[in-house]
Amino acid sequence: MLKRAVITGMGVVSPNAMGNAAFCRAVLAGKSGVKTITRFDTSDVAVKIAGEVQDFDELQWVEARERKHLSRAVPLAIAASTEAIKDSGIDPQKLSLDELREIGVVLGSGGGAQEFLELQYHLYYTGKVKQVSLFTVPSGTMGTMSSEVAMRFGFRGLSHVITTGCTSSTDGIAYALRQIQLAIQPVMLVGGVDAPLAYGIMRGFGLMGIMTEKWNHAPERASRPFSADRDGFVLSEGSWMYILEDYDHARARGARMYAEVAGYGSTCEAFHRVRLQECGEEPARAIQLAMKEAGIAPTNVQYANLHGTSTELNDRIETRALKLALGDHAYQVPMSSLKSQIGHPQGACGAAGVAATIVAMQHGLIPPTINLETPDPNCDLDYVPQVGRAVDIEHAICNCIAFGSKNSALVLRRVS
Repeated sequence: MLKRAVITGMGVVSPNAMGNAAFCRAVLAGKSGVKTITRFDTSDVAVKIAGEVQDFDELQWVEARERKHLSRAVPLAIAASTEAIKDSGIDPQKLSLDELREIGVVLGSGGGAQEFLELQYHLYYTGKVKQVSLFTVPSGTMGTMSSEVAMRFGFRGLSHVITTGCTSSTDGIAYALRQIQLAIQPVMLVGGVDAPLAYGIMRGFGLMGIMTEKWNHAPERASRPFSADRDGFVLSEGSWMYILEDYDHARARGARMYAEVAGYGSTCEAFHRVRLQECGEEPARAIQLAMKEAGIAPTNVQYANLHGTSTELNDRIETRALKLALGDHAYQVPMSSLKSQIGHPQGACGAAGVAATIVAMQHGLIPPTINLETPDPNCDLDYVPQVGRAVDIEHAICNCIAFGSKNSALVLRRVS
């Protein structure tokens, strides 16, 4: 019989708030974290805004002499992980070696250390070879990010990075879920991190024409999922981390349980490297697979946290997918997109959506989709526009869609 997996700790570094309590207040109030970029010169790029975590002190989490050898994603992940571990009631310094071996680390990240590598190449090609990090190769490799986190806390279990584009952290949580279900490891530190705010990355997304260019004058209004006047997404960064553990293990130590990860589904359309297939069948099937594993019907769902990127294609097809997955009940389910508040943190977005869903379940209040003033006629579901709504939530869907035709969904259940 498969083990149950529950979330017992949460840590947040988000563009609109740092820390669980502040994040909870921000998302329920519909606070935007989109700002004018300060990280680099934007004078010759069309998009000058992003979901930037501007008050984050990297040197609080990594030593100054080490910072030049690491991606920004590492201190972001360590900060969120530190809070998640403390929130769970686990103290790594009091654990035996055998107990440390029972805790694994899984990070979901789309870009990983891409901005770190961009900087190293810039230094090299501008004649600053002596400034290039001697750890360019290991620190520029995706897989070492989870090891940086594991080394910080001394966790000796598996240390893996899942990178599947925008579904990375959703898939990472599911990967950790399987470790617990199969009794491989009783405790997992898992979540998502991405730090894609760099000049070259912004230029690359600009070439694709999928970021908004109309709202440089009003950054907080720029991310507009499901709105008729949207013109693209807002790039962002951040980290959302969790302690996921075996239910019996958590109960034995008297841990508080935020929610159970009750089901997971993932599919691939095998269609296109960036476009979605119009029919919406495969993202719908991912949701249905997650509900099947959770043992629930569409009528058991009280909330759906959507991918909701604020691109015309994604929003329209995701809406279609929810109708296929939930049938007529789709019109009765309140849904919202956290990206309206924080922008799109790439591979970390699934973990961010889980955080918003936990807030909704804990407080009985759904975070709103802000900036939704004139709905797209093709997006006709209940996206909880502008103001949050009180709803009692037993089961919630967290949906993600990624480049490369990937689709992944989780079902969260209230622990009883």
